[in-house]
Amino acid sequence: MKKSRRKFSSKFKSKVAIEALKERSTIQELAAKYEVHPNQISTWKRELLEKADSLFEKNSSKTEEPDNSKLYNKIGKMQVEIDFLKDVLGK
Repeated sequence: MKKSRRKFSSKFKSKVAIEALKERSTIQELAAKYEVHPNQISTWKRELLEKADSLFEKNSSKTEEPDNSKLYNKIGKMQVEIDFLKDVLGK
């Protein structure tokens, strides 16, 4: 029987990575505690360090509003179609 892959939440990954950064216990101890491979903890720790600077950027891409013009065009087109069908079916 094939064993399915485990999926970890971002909250869990950050918790483990922060504990690894604190260095109160070794990577091996954390791996045994959270039942993950030590290489995985090292990868999460490295990713956290690489992306930490983006947390404090003022012009974050998350704060920018996406271009909704395509969505508004689609909504307008669908509304025209709905109105047309209402007229046709109402007769």
